[in-house]
Amino acid sequence: MTDETPKKEVNIIIISDSAGDTAFNNAVAAAAQFPDAQINYRRYPFVYNKEKLAETFQEIEKYPNLVIIYSLVKDEMQLPVIRFIREHNIHGIDILSPVVEAIQSATGSRPLKKIGAQHKMNQKYFDRISAMEFAVMYDDGKDPKGFLEADVVLLGVSRTSKTPLSLFLANKNLKVANLPLVPDTHIPKEIYQVNPKKIIGLTNDLSVLNEIRRQRMIAYGLNPDTTYSNTDAIKKELDSAQTLYNELECFVINVANRSIEETAALILDHLGIEE
Repeated sequence: MTDETPKKEVNIIIISDSAGDTAFNNAVAAAAQFPDAQINYRRYPFVYNKEKLAETFQEIEKYPNLVIIYSLVKDEMQLPVIRFIREHNIHGIDILSPVVEAIQSATGSRPLKKIGAQHKMNQKYFDRISAMEFAVMYDDGKDPKGFLEADVVLLGVSRTSKTPLSLFLANKNLKVANLPLVPDTHIPKEIYQVNPKKIIGLTNDLSVLNEIRRQRMIAYGLNPDTTYSNTDAIKKELDSAQTLYNELECFVINVANRSIEETAALILDHLGIEE
């Protein structure tokens, strides 16, 4: 009998005086390198005074095998965390101070020490909200005029991540409209009026799409073997979509085994947009 190495449980504690997204995203990116570990994320955002920090310490003491990742602007908030880490002999990472100190050294300027400085509601913020509203309004081809106003037009058969990709790109301040493609259905004339560079054709591998659709039917408690998941029907959809992409001469991305982030990065690169 062979011994199996048990999964190692790690409790990653995110402490931030703001939303904590930066620290959380760093933790997730790093944890992806350890697929055999059991990673638990516990977020403590908006910890902006010592009372809330003390409450956080009291709660996290009960968890085993801690890794604390903190993003705190003020020194008087950082010091208790450093002390807690040393007293409990646990791992801790300050993800903000080293970068702030490097920029301070390079510029000769002093940092603001202002909580949530990166989240100020400037014009970019309102443009992003507007872009997200646009994505919702023109999701699934609800109104063809959206194609003419969009920065990006996504085309694709069902389950090629059009809607989540639209919202992700909207968070990059891009106005996105999308259209689901079904064989033998009318394509709005507005699509042919859009600059082909703005049009992105999404496709997928037949086997991957078949499995995604089967799992979707199972999740709904329905028979997975339907026309929706039939391989011949899917092949017809993909071929029909590719014919349209060839006609439009648009940029095509196969989303099989690609994350939303990877697909979005390809689109931004194609459009010549830096994040």
